[in-house]
Amino acid sequence: MLDALQRAAFDYFVAHAEPGRGLVADTSRPDSHSSIAVVGFALSAYTVGVERGWMPRGQAVQRSLAALRFFMHSDQSGTPDSTGCHGLYFHFLHMDSGLRAWRSELSLIDSALLVAGMLTAAAYFTRPDKDETELRALADALYRRVDWRWTQPDGAAVAQGWRPESGFLHYGWQGYSEAILLYVLGLGSPTHALTDNSFDAWTITYQWENLYGIDYLYAGPLFIHQFSQTWIDLRGIRDRFMREKRCDYFENSRRAILVQREYAIRNPHNFNGFDEDHWGLSAGDGPSSPPQTVCGRRQAFYGYSARGVPWGPDDGTLSPAALLSCIVFAPDIVLDAVRKQMQCPNARIRASGSNATVRTSPYGGWVSDFEFGLDQGMIVLMIENLRSGMIWRLLRSVPYVRAGLRRAGFRGGWLAAARVS
Repeated sequence: MLDALQRAAFDYFVAHAEPGRGLVADTSRPDSHSSIAVVGFALSAYTVGVERGWMPRGQAVQRSLAALRFFMHSDQSGTPDSTGCHGLYFHFLHMDSGLRAWRSELSLIDSALLVAGMLTAAAYFTRPDKDETELRALADALYRRVDWRWTQPDGAAVAQGWRPESGFLHYGWQGYSEAILLYVLGLGSPTHALTDNSFDAWTITYQWENLYGIDYLYAGPLFIHQFSQTWIDLRGIRDRFMREKRCDYFENSRRAILVQREYAIRNPHNFNGFDEDHWGLSAGDGPSSPPQTVCGRRQAFYGYSARGVPWGPDDGTLSPAALLSCIVFAPDIVLDAVRKQMQCPNARIRASGSNATVRTSPYGGWVSDFEFGLDQGMIVLMIENLRSGMIWRLLRSVPYVRAGLRRAGFRGGWLAAARVS
């Protein structure tokens, strides 16, 4: 079952990649722009495809090289119609040109996800032949080119993004989020690193909560508990904050799953379809349907949104893909839920969103019509981490990642045992 789900998710990157530049569409919608984060997932997914026998090694290398060559030679002028600047990239790019789309922001977190994919490819493709040697050199040069320090315009705080029309966004990273990966890559840079105090300046905004009798570091949507740990093995290693709480981020994600599941069981807003096997509020597609009356109240329904537990937003939309991607943290709970859901006719366990309260026919609720690259990439990599730990193992071998973790204050576990680089 897992092999079939993982393979189907991997096929997204085969079907929706642009071979010339190595860009990958954000969604399966016709004429979708490319998301740089989805390219990062693709670069990592190709290594899984080779390992599982789903893609020839040479084809994976050529796809990866196309992306790395494009980003290396991309327009880094930072103008409104460029690809990026300071080694970072605009969130969305035109598939046919690689230039900025939708007046999107220069995104720090999405650039970090892209760079993580580059480093994964470089750690996997280690043969001494010409193409794999070039791949490793390009990935290293692209990482070293990123000016992480530029992203701290006002001191220790790291901005979330930048626009050529208005400068840095007027909000930074506040509260626990998916930014661990960004900070680790930024702190590990040998060329333009974040300052020593940047990580503490962020973690001081964390919010530790007790919900349903469970103590954990709060973040509402599931993706926050998943993204960084797609690449970085945080089992048994702790920063200052987690040492004080006698926890680690991996265990914290398991607790977040328990909170999500309990929320669905309690179902405080009385939506259809919530129970112990149907849970998972995260960033994902939504029905965008007209409001309707639910238990005497007027309920609005959203499109793509970051839904969260327990304080919302919650419009009855669950993310089956996010539930599946929790498998590495709580395999028994997730496998039980997946098996139960797959017993339903026309099950869409890789869907970005589903809503049983919004009825699209007399026979069933709403389900997203399109696949999203972020969802499919997360499924491929998290299932692989459960099955073999390969992605974690590859990133543990990268000296920049180990250095970034140490500078952020992480200690213990595999990091203590790793050779000092």
